[in-house]
Amino acid sequence: MFNLKLSIMKKQIFTVLTAILFAATGLAQDATTVLKKMDDVIYAPKDQKVQLKMIITDRANRQKIRKANSLQKGDAYRLMKFTEPAAQKGIAFLSLPNNVMYVYLPAFKKERRIAGGLKKQNFAGTDFAYDDLESTPYTEKYNAKSVKIAGDTYVLEVTPKDLKNSAYSKLIITLYKNNYYPKQVQYFDKNSKLIKKLTNKKIEKKQGYWTATDFVMETIAKKTKTEMIFESITFDNNLSDDDFSVRKLSQF
Repeated sequence: MFNLKLSIMKKQIFTVLTAILFAATGLAQDATTVLKKMDDVIYAPKDQKVQLKMIITDRANRQKIRKANSLQKGDAYRLMKFTEPAAQKGIAFLSLPNNVMYVYLPAFKKERRIAGGLKKQNFAGTDFAYDDLESTPYTEKYNAKSVKIAGDTYVLEVTPKDLKNSAYSKLIITLYKNNYYPKQVQYFDKNSKLIKKLTNKKIEKKQGYWTATDFVMETIAKKTKTEMIFESITFDNNLSDDDFSVRKLSQF
């Protein structure tokens, strides 16, 4: 009789564990699907050209204004270059496939490749790290761990596939259910402490594509923030891969 009860208990425990495993697996698949759909929306345009204004605010609430031009092609190429003010004019950033990045500093008249560890550093005094500016789908950089519904949004937790070279231990992404475009992204350090927050203040549909045209990155501890406002944007301009060569850094 005892052996029979023990056998029944084992079967019950196995059934419960199996149910939990399947539920967890299903949730992970759902989270991955949501993350993939977000990528599909963000990287839907063939390419884009942007003229933008950047407002950098320090902890004393003092502001610096910069302007830049940006090009992006698909989910693999991005080139951004400051045009104003004179002190920053010509500073440029290039993101290429396979996690390759370059920065160009006019004062040195030389392109410099950004090594893995340096991708955690902020770009040209902004609150955006090089890693934040990289043109790479989230699904290539992160594993989707969980998803839940909160009102009209999904709340996704993702963790980096390459933790060693990532500036973050996890991201919490809040995205709209109706269009899968992110509303906010929270960035956590290795101690699971919130260190940065990206908020898309204005999301518009232009030429049939959803895009954020006003967004701000905040660095929590420093109490600084960088806002990017798109003054103009056009999609599907027939840009080529050659528009994103390293030599273009000094020419663009």
